[in-house]
Amino acid sequence: MEKATIKLSRKIQLNIDLPTTEERKEVWEKLYRWQNRCMRAGNLIISHLYVLAMMKDFFYLSESVKYKLADEKKDPSGILQFSHSTCTYRLVSKRFKGEIPTNVLSCLNYELIERFNRNFTEYVTGNRSLDNFKPNTGFLFGVQSLRRLQYNEKKKTFCFRLFKIPFRAYLGRDFTDKRALLQQVIDGKVKLCSSRVKLDKGKIFWIPVFEIPKEVHSLNPATVAEASLSLEHPISVKIGKNSLQIGNKEEFLHRRLAIQAAHSRTKAAVTYNRGGNGKKRKLKALDRFKDMESNYIANRLHEYSRRLIDFCVKHQSGTLVLLDMQENTEIAREEQFILRNWSYYELMTKIKYKAEKAGIEVITT
Repeated sequence: MEKATIKLSRKIQLNIDLPTTEERKEVWEKLYRWQNRCMRAGNLIISHLYVLAMMKDFFYLSESVKYKLADEKKDPSGILQFSHSTCTYRLVSKRFKGEIPTNVLSCLNYELIERFNRNFTEYVTGNRSLDNFKPNTGFLFGVQSLRRLQYNEKKKTFCFRLFKIPFRAYLGRDFTDKRALLQQVIDGKVKLCSSRVKLDKGKIFWIPVFEIPKEVHSLNPATVAEASLSLEHPISVKIGKNSLQIGNKEEFLHRRLAIQAAHSRTKAAVTYNRGGNGKKRKLKALDRFKDMESNYIANRLHEYSRRLIDFCVKHQSGTLVLLDMQENTEIAREEQFILRNWSYYELMTKIKYKAEKAGIEVITT
């Protein structure tokens, strides 16, 4: 049976809600330590999972060595002292005891076992390498570790405690649905799932995962919308006698190339900029182009995918067929210019996400 809910994530900046600098500094050190231990634990877990899974291929071991991954108390042929899923948790729990909350290790272990089992075929065939965790990966935690989520009228923001550490959300001029989602969590209308905290460039980011009900629309699965993606028009869609072209080459590609050209000109002129404070002043003009292109493209793709789904809902189309996707993939791989500037992989992801949220089935050909 199809699920009636969908999970989505948001990115929210946090501030430590403590009065003194010394207290905030102590919390910063603790959070960086947790992030570091989580990185090390993740690399340990994924490595041990792979070794355990590939044990039977170690043909150079003695024939008397047992290979069965089972608890020796339950199976005489088993080589493990605990269950398969418990081994990796006990490993990292013993290694990092007292340095990081056990809830973080438990959530990390569960997520990595699920991910490893999902991608195991690709690992074995060599089509995918083992996940490698880096220092800015952050750390996971269960919803039970987050307490007292509420809107503080005095501070005009949402506040909560995570592992007894007080935080307040910094939403700024929020034009998205972050405020509404947090308020719905407080009201019990939306479920908050296991989330992540990341420390990046001196800022704390909370990446909560919300489980929300799917949108309810009167859709007919027999009504098929046929859409194609191209560089000339990002999306062209047809439903019966109704058709729509979303975006155009001038709007999407030319603006992107203009940003790239401006970045190149500024980069070439950086050498002649006035110095004085190291590279910071030299690169000041170049910093304004940071993420400018990716932010523009993300905004355009969100707009295109939203208009496509709204068009399908308006005409009660319950099935969306993306045409010639295999051919488009081959073209993109052969042409570096298209691969660099089309962004249709990201566009496909956004279309599938919004279609799932609206209850529309997506078929690729």
